[in-house]
Amino acid sequence: MPKLDQIIHDIKLSEGSNVSIDSNIITISNEGKTIAREFRHPKVSVSSSASSIQVTCDLPRRADKAIAGTWAAHLRNMVKGVEEGFEYKLQAVYSHFPMTLKVEGNKMVIANLFGEKVPRVAKLPWSPSDVEVKVENKTDVTVKGADREKVGQTAANIERACKIRKRDRRVFQDGVYIVSKGA
Repeated sequence: MPKLDQIIHDIKLSEGSNVSIDSNIITISNEGKTIAREFRHPKVSVSSSASSIQVTCDLPRRADKAIAGTWAAHLRNMVKGVEEGFEYKLQAVYSHFPMTLKVEGNKMVIANLFGEKVPRVAKLPWSPSDVEVKVENKTDVTVKGADREKVGQTAANIERACKIRKRDRRVFQDGVYIVSKGA
């Protein structure tokens, strides 16, 4: 197999996006939204120009190529997050006992799931400026934010809080489920 001398991934930026690289910490900002992340590896480097970010690796081995591709994907998600944002939609499903959903500070309370007396609590570990959680029409939950990983983890925390144990999941399908992962 031929050996490559260099791998270069080029990530385009739109108008108004700014990139700053300061000792392995890359910060991307646009219209008040800012995401910062640390990228550190001895053979893979990140550089920026006026309209793009480049991830380069000289004389890559298989693991180095994989790291460069992963970094490029993370940077694309960061750019898309500050430009458009990410939005997950969840929906509450119940058959007999109507559940109620409330956001209280840094937690979401799911009350009356299967008629349980003790409400279930989903942790919302990030501030509302990072990840915004809204309940609409009593059953629709919208999770929005600029960081894809934070938005996805918040939606997963809400879905996981409603996990049913010791019952057949094919019959007892009540819970809060992720319906769409859109931008």
